[in-house]
Amino acid sequence: MAVTKDQMLATLNAQRSAFTAELPVSAAARKDRLRRGIAMMVDHGEAFCKALSEDFGHRSIEQSMMTDIVPSIRSFKYNIKQLDRWMKPERRKVEFPLGLFGAKAAVEYQPMGVVGIIAPWNFPVQLTTGPMAGAFAAGNRVMIKSSEYTPTVAALFEEIGPKYFAEEEAAFFSGGPDVGQAFAGLPFDHLIFTGATGVGKHILHAAADNLTPVTLELGGKSPTIIGRSANIESATQRIALGKMLNAGQICLAPDYLMVPREKEAEVVAGMTKAVSVMYPTLLENPDYTSVVNARHRDRLTSYLDDAKAKGGEVIEINPANEDFGASNRHKMPLYLVRNPTEDMKVMQEEIFGPVLPIKTYERIEETIDYVNGHDRPLGLYYFGEEEAEKRQVLDRTISGGATVNDVIFHISMEDLPFGGVGPSGMGSYHGFDGFKTFSHAKAVYHQPKINVSKLAGLMPPYGKATKSSIARDFKA
Repeated sequence: MAVTKDQMLATLNAQRSAFTAELPVSAAARKDRLRRGIAMMVDHGEAFCKALSEDFGHRSIEQSMMTDIVPSIRSFKYNIKQLDRWMKPERRKVEFPLGLFGAKAAVEYQPMGVVGIIAPWNFPVQLTTGPMAGAFAAGNRVMIKSSEYTPTVAALFEEIGPKYFAEEEAAFFSGGPDVGQAFAGLPFDHLIFTGATGVGKHILHAAADNLTPVTLELGGKSPTIIGRSANIESATQRIALGKMLNAGQICLAPDYLMVPREKEAEVVAGMTKAVSVMYPTLLENPDYTSVVNARHRDRLTSYLDDAKAKGGEVIEINPANEDFGASNRHKMPLYLVRNPTEDMKVMQEEIFGPVLPIKTYERIEETIDYVNGHDRPLGLYYFGEEEAEKRQVLDRTISGGATVNDVIFHISMEDLPFGGVGPSGMGSYHGFDGFKTFSHAKAVYHQPKINVSKLAGLMPPYGKATKSSIARDFKA
């Protein structure tokens, strides 16, 4: 039986009461919760990997360890290591001459209360524990809604979570869209959602009724620009790795390539070689992940059919020439789409799978104009050794983040903020930026004993001191 909104609201109220009673939340209490997060991952990492593989139809155990379990442990550890420094009040300057008389100003970071986390299906462990670590470090309690597309992972969280956290600290929920909609409508102190842009709009509407501050980690079409100075062999190896990881089901996966016209054939050959080296076979290869379900596989197939119907050339990279049509599973090879046009779905929709369009250009300015003419992406990737061109691309485009001479990697740097901009998201987290996202920055001002208002002429009756104070600010 699905959990009801009233049941979730009761949990939220219990968490908020426990949170208020605990204030101020000590560093020791925060670190204890973070350590229990580490223990949960260490003790059950293999179980989560098996659950992930079951939900996907097949998912590499090693990949799940590298992309979900290890990053979770690292995130908890990083927050523990940095927490004492983050919690220190930040001294701020006070206006002249108040500092001379002993006035002080500071920003104190306080926890918000209860943070709601809506996790996606593509990395359902790491994209649960990452926000969880930031929320715990900031001193909050958490409520988590797992994706209905990964029910085995969701059930495992609900089973083992209570062994490490009281329900007043962390509560785990699962269910379909109705549960998700009810969850988003709860009066959280902060809500973070990771998922599709279209769903993000509904989340924002639901949160608006409670004026809940929201962090949206969405997606979009992340461009990869290959400059003429790029090493094509190295670039295609790294692009192929990033695109084939999790079968392209990554919000930051390269969504289309932009290559110099004269280098297109070399890029196609490089991609073909790189895929063949990493995955000499695909169907029975334990290293290669399946598309999550039939619905998503059919969506990707429809994109390819649409591209072919509109004049695109579809190149299948299938190193062993395996018969995917005879398989009842959802694995797909990598497809390159040459000559893509703007009316094709592959150039309109976020692909989220092993399909990669290749656009060509003559001048680097064409790539910049194209990126700027579309929604701002979550990630942008540039390959090249020419410093001026690199700066031109980075300075004249706006994206959530960027990686130079590789793809995706900026998300793995815990000390860098991760987030989108515009349709690719709002707000960011990871590291200190996550600590700040899940905290309230309280301004605290300490007035000196001396009567500053009288000295500065702010206190009636106004006179000479008042005029002097006003005149001071008119001076250059």
